[in-house]
Amino acid sequence: MKGIICAGGSGSRLSPLTDVTNKHLLPVYNKPMIFYPLFTLINAGITEIMIVCSKEHTGPFQKLLGSGRKYGVNISFKVQDESGGIAEALGLCENFAAGDNVAVILGDNIYEDDFTIVVSKFKKGATFFLKKVPDPQRFGVPVFDNDKIVDIEEKPTVPKSDYAITGFYIYDNSVFDIIKGLNYSARNELEITDVNNFYVTNASVDAHFLSGEWTDAGTFESLYHASTIARQISISGNIERKQAGISREQISITEIDFA
Repeated sequence: MKGIICAGGSGSRLSPLTDVTNKHLLPVYNKPMIFYPLFTLINAGITEIMIVCSKEHTGPFQKLLGSGRKYGVNISFKVQDESGGIAEALGLCENFAAGDNVAVILGDNIYEDDFTIVVSKFKKGATFFLKKVPDPQRFGVPVFDNDKIVDIEEKPTVPKSDYAITGFYIYDNSVFDIIKGLNYSARNELEITDVNNFYVTNASVDAHFLSGEWTDAGTFESLYHASTIARQISISGNIERKQAGISREQISITEIDFA
């Protein structure tokens, strides 16, 4: 399993904060935002990770994270020249995946849950992670027939459920062929919801309901909420992290030296 973090985009909803830096480098409580999705992947046992970012911010990401050796993983970078959508960013990583399955996480998503078991058991199809939210119209929303997802609506005005498809997806390697068959949407992006709906219609899909806290950090309100969640997690020690040569039982995220 390879890990991919999508950390491109303009972050225009967080302007003027993002006028001078990438959204994913903004502070969330006491760490840059990018550390939270990075350690979600590391904590799930993924050691080969690619970060897709915009061309003007590649340098700061490399300076911050380096090769990943400090964290016991290999980190590489891919430039997304324009804001062409999450599916476009994922499609740029086909050579990196090298035939393996991929765990894809958005760079502004913060999770309390541990995904180790789900990642280790994944074989084929796609896996989504759902969370009940007060504002589902901001997200891709699953449409259910009993317990089965039969459709995903992108930012619907009138949502058919109060669940969000959160920004962590696991795909088999056929995802890259699916992306090649997509057309750009009205906002000139390859939409990840189109990828997800292909799997819903044509392949096997597993859906897991998150038990812990989750938020994205794409708006001022959700960025503020993200900091409160990160502070809660850090203080309670609910999430433990791995570092090279150190087990989960020996180190927590609050003890890692990110300098």
